[in-house]
Amino acid sequence: MQFRQLGTPLLAAASSAALSLLILSCGASNTIDFLYVTSNLQSPGQINVYEVNSESGALHQIADSPYPSGGRNPVYEVATPNGLNLFVANHDDNTIVLFAIGTDGKLYPLQTVTTPGTEPVAIALNPSGTALYVLDYYAPAAPGQPSFTDLNPGPGALIVYPINPGPSGLSSLGSPLTVGAANYFPVQCFPSNLTVTPNGDFVFVTNTNAVVVTTSPPVTGTVPTLPASCPSSGTVSAFSVGSSALTQVSGSPFSTGAGSQPTGILADPGNGSIYVTDSLLNQLYTFSIQSSGALSLASTVGTGTMPMGGTIVTGSSGKFLYVTNYTDGSLSIYALSSGLPSLVTTSNAGSSGPLCVIADPNTQRFLYTADYIGGTVGGAELNPSTGTLITNQGSPYVSSGQPTCVAAITHPGGNKNGI
Repeated sequence: MQFRQLGTPLLAAASSAALSLLILSCGASNTIDFLYVTSNLQSPGQINVYEVNSESGALHQIADSPYPSGGRNPVYEVATPNGLNLFVANHDDNTIVLFAIGTDGKLYPLQTVTTPGTEPVAIALNPSGTALYVLDYYAPAAPGQPSFTDLNPGPGALIVYPINPGPSGLSSLGSPLTVGAANYFPVQCFPSNLTVTPNGDFVFVTNTNAVVVTTSPPVTGTVPTLPASCPSSGTVSAFSVGSSALTQVSGSPFSTGAGSQPTGILADPGNGSIYVTDSLLNQLYTFSIQSSGALSLASTVGTGTMPMGGTIVTGSSGKFLYVTNYTDGSLSIYALSSGLPSLVTTSNAGSSGPLCVIADPNTQRFLYTADYIGGTVGGAELNPSTGTLITNQGSPYVSSGQPTCVAAITHPGGNKNGI
């Protein structure tokens, strides 16, 4: 039987919400951050909630952890910039679950919505936290036509949900943004991830146009074949963001090269570039973003085997980019001092099968990975001048098994959501 990673929490996961990941401890005086890790070993899925020690970066689960994810096979999560809400994508139920986050880090389910298509694989927030972007592996079928499935594969879909603010931070998701008679924006085949530029002007989607096969779920006995209508190589779809609509950028989708399978994507904090991982060719591409949103290839560098997720950290000597290598169980570390990635070193990820990775943008001290095969959460401390890593005390940390993604909020000294 083959296994297929549809919901890999890739580069966009670490950047989309621009969260302030302060550091927590097991004691109240040092608890300044909460870390959320989705795991899909059980059904329903689980969300482990940790406090982070501000001195060592060590993780400690809160008393009521883990919490149900509200569905089967949670594959992606993001938290709102204000730290009041968490969104989780449950792949097998085609749902997005909205949670309120209490002042003690606990989770309270508020709303569940079913996506227009099927098999959500990634989600992202705009910088202001007023819109949620959802990427469905398969778009809705045309009226009168059979639904797209692994046995009848088709293109993917990008959905935009407005986030309606509520009293005391208890937000809700509105109806998806419409374009004509449709409530989604088409992308190409087998999309893997998406990212939003920090200024909110553009949304980019990676289309593998192939099935990325790994040892992580969802599991399928029938690997889809490539529909004749789909390109033979990977691409990036680009959309400009207007006040009430998305518009596909002229020239989109943009090719990532012959034989490519782009999986992860991350927007640079300066809005001028995106970084794309290629899980088949083991490459990291840098694309420059033009004023129109069009992309041009600026750089190609090697990675480890099967690169997946990533994040950017600003240190004392400049920016560093960290990329998870799923097969190697490693992290590739790149300096971005020239604006283009330059390999510094390769470091152990803490356990095997790292997918999602998130940094501590407030103190620039700690990094955490969701290590799917090892079933644990890896933690490391950053050297701010070199970007190199030292494993945290107690790392890797216990999870509910098969962790898929990581999100975080600042300690709510407080978050005023009334919970």
